Amino acid sequence: MKINLGTTDRIIRAILGAALVGATLAGWIGVWGWIGVVLLATAAVSFCPAYALLGMRTCPAPPPDSGSGAA
Repeated sequence: MKINLGTTDRIIRAILGAALVGATLAGWIGVWGWIGVVLLATAAVSFCPAYALLGMRTCPAPPPDSGSGAA
């Protein structure tokens, strides 16, 4: 798994996931609120399978490899 979530994306997912789970536990929304667990999990591991399938990424691109090996 290559990291494909940037910091801002992870923070948004964590906040939204916690809000959905909290609202479900409080009884404010239905069982669909448990989708927040998926958001929390993807934020924790910095990887979103849907982004991988779609070829998306919100993290900065890795620096180009110079190809020189060890210095």
